Amino acid sequence: MPKQKLKRIVLYGLVFLSLIIAMLYFLQEKLIFLSTKLPEEYVYSFDVPFEELFLDTDDGARLNAIQFHTQNPKGLILYFHGNAGDLSRWGKIVLPFSSLGYDVLVMDYRTYGKSTGKLSEKALFKDAQLFYDHAKEKYPEKDIVIYGRSLGASIATHLASNNNPKKLILETPFYSLQETARERFPFLPVSYLLKYRMPSFEYMQKVNAPVRVFHGTEDRVVSYEAGKKLYGSIPHSNKKMYTIPQGGHNNLSDFQDYWEGIKAELGN
Repeated sequence: MPKQKLKRIVLYGLVFLSLIIAMLYFLQEKLIFLSTKLPEEYVYSFDVPFEELFLDTDDGARLNAIQFHTQNPKGLILYFHGNAGDLSRWGKIVLPFSSLGYDVLVMDYRTYGKSTGKLSEKALFKDAQLFYDHAKEKYPEKDIVIYGRSLGASIATHLASNNNPKKLILETPFYSLQETARERFPFLPVSYLLKYRMPSFEYMQKVNAPVRVFHGTEDRVVSYEAGKKLYGSIPHSNKKMYTIPQGGHNNLSDFQDYWEGIKAELGN
């Protein structure tokens, strides 16, 4: 191959790689946070009693949430959802938890659904604490279960590291967002590009509550190995990992093993 042609190929390759790197850096929020919006007048509809609420933040954001109510609740499940969709979807996903005797509170992150405000890692963690403090106004901390799914698992772990909930339950969690990004884009310098790092394993070192991890062996979004690695980082012995054979990232609720584990943890 002529040297001139080889130089052009290398140059085009470098330009293409540079474009990918630039897109990943400047568009990373759109790649990480797959939010959908809801109009302010949207009316939620569920088959069990619930209330819609808004909490205002110090920086002017307005955060939307739904709380499901049950008679004589054992406590509250404070649920942090994954990175896609809004409460019109996640409300249906968390609804079955109310049949286990708990009230359930789930919020939409900034830019999701009816929630407003500017996204940042710091803001996500402060917003989670805001809802935890709101929950403590009505429920003893010993009766609050923090539940996080996927992206929400990192938020939940950070929250548990700064508080003393009854239990921390994680579904399809990652070890760190940076490591998951490296798995997805092994040819890119993601360590230098990511604004959102979310090192869940670091937060876990300060979690004193019992920890339960649910992960499927066929998860193609956050690998089962990442979930096991996070589990291995838990510094105390009050922990348990529920492995769901053939389970993927978004379908653990289709498996009996998942629900048997959930009922064992929340049904008592």
